[in-house]
Amino acid sequence: MNPISPLVFDLSIGRQKPESIRNRSAACPFCDRDNLEKILAEEGSIILLMNKYPTLENTFQTVLIETDNCEDEFSTYSKEHIEKLLRFAIKHWYEMIDSGKYKSVLLFKNYGPFSGGSIHHAHMQIVGLEEQDYTEHVSLNQFEGIEIHKKNSVEFNISTKPRMGFFEFNICMEDLEDLSILTHYLQTATHYVLHHFSANCNSYNIFFYNIEEKIYVKVIPRFATSPLFVGYSIPQVARNIDEVAEKVRNIYFNK
Repeated sequence: MNPISPLVFDLSIGRQKPESIRNRSAACPFCDRDNLEKILAEEGSIILLMNKYPTLENTFQTVLIETDNCEDEFSTYSKEHIEKLLRFAIKHWYEMIDSGKYKSVLLFKNYGPFSGGSIHHAHMQIVGLEEQDYTEHVSLNQFEGIEIHKKNSVEFNISTKPRMGFFEFNICMEDLEDLSILTHYLQTATHYVLHHFSANCNSYNIFFYNIEEKIYVKVIPRFATSPLFVGYSIPQVARNIDEVAEKVRNIYFNK
């Protein structure tokens, strides 16, 4: 596997970005809806627009504002809203993929101070990459794991071969008709991460992958990144992932 070529980050643009995750007194640009610019699509409180601070060269950067409530996020949405949100996000992700303009298209979400994000208000990003194909650097065994639950074409598991570690929740879906099941599993994973996983966990990332006409999703609790991964790209897996899988089953599925 050849190393992926780096994206070029424009610091002069990055310095202009507002920060409202740690600085909660800062004005939220996504709450000021009357002054949002370059809106591409919207559905109720969900808005897709051009990223005002396109820091990455040779990319097409968009932001998907998930809701008009600044304090909500995946784990707190109603079932109706999160399903509507995911259908909207995947629709526009697929449209960018099908346009043929990009080598690959990313769909991901940052939440919390350790996630790499800068805005507290819940949002996702859809980014078209002109020169990088992320799928060349993803192995399908990274989505294998201890099964937590399965329904129809969707499997929810905890990874035995994580990309980074220590705990990664995977959702694997073959049929888009089962999106409501994926939605339920995704909300379960984010709720578990924030409310049952660790008292010190307040951040997560969600990554979507489109590989061989299937959708894979990773939910990763975020803390300070392991130096073994930073320096050597060596992932780690916790010895007790089977206990975590059983705990998730008991809280959310064995009722």
